[in-house]
Amino acid sequence: MNDQPRVTQDFLDSSQYLESSILQYESIYGEDFVSPGGREVASELIASMELDPGSRVLDVGCGLGGSAFLMARDFDLQVDGIDLSRNMLALAEQKLTANGLSDRVRLQWADCLELDCCAQYDAIYSRDVFLHIADKARLFERLYAAMRPGGRLLFTDYCCGAKPWSDEFDEYVQERGYSLCTTDEYARYIANAGFEKICAQDETERFINLLQAEEARIELIPMPETARQKMKLNWQKKVQRARAGDQRWGLFSALKAV
Repeated sequence: MNDQPRVTQDFLDSSQYLESSILQYESIYGEDFVSPGGREVASELIASMELDPGSRVLDVGCGLGGSAFLMARDFDLQVDGIDLSRNMLALAEQKLTANGLSDRVRLQWADCLELDCCAQYDAIYSRDVFLHIADKARLFERLYAAMRPGGRLLFTDYCCGAKPWSDEFDEYVQERGYSLCTTDEYARYIANAGFEKICAQDETERFINLLQAEEARIELIPMPETARQKMKLNWQKKVQRARAGDQRWGLFSALKAV
């Protein structure tokens, strides 16, 4: 898993996260969001952490800031959001100012593999970000160190089925520079880092339902018809890969022992 080149800010901002691409994602997922299920799923997952008001959360790969804003506004949490994409952060900073949440949300450019904080966070939250990170062992070691005893880890991510994959899926993964795991492999990485009470759920059926709802939404977004058809095709391919068992979607939670 760790023999892939490390994904850089330049790679992200010159490929998947061009500003125009980010805004297209937002038009599908909803204002301030670039992850499956948008605000509805984010709110559900944040609520499931059952954090006390005032708890400090690290949002890894905060994107446009949607989850961080929800945590601060609706759950009275203090949030540090980090992202490797400068394009994403530039847009998120504008939104943070517009939302008037600068006293409860801090955004900064950072590589989560280089986190050097110790026992600062009551929870660490992430949405469909770790697929960009090849060194999963170091990732969870860094997250574990950053968390206070009794802290909670919660994230979703693109996952995969067992190899061999279809040629189409393999090409998709290579083109995006993704580093994907099965849900069981993720559970082992999390456990090896020291986390306990690990829950690793395959949520692919829900992922398919979300994709189909998002594809329907694409019909309503003002855009050139050629762009619309290309976007719809991309979503249809995700559904096909998920139904074939190659592309999966996982939900993971764990605790750091007191």
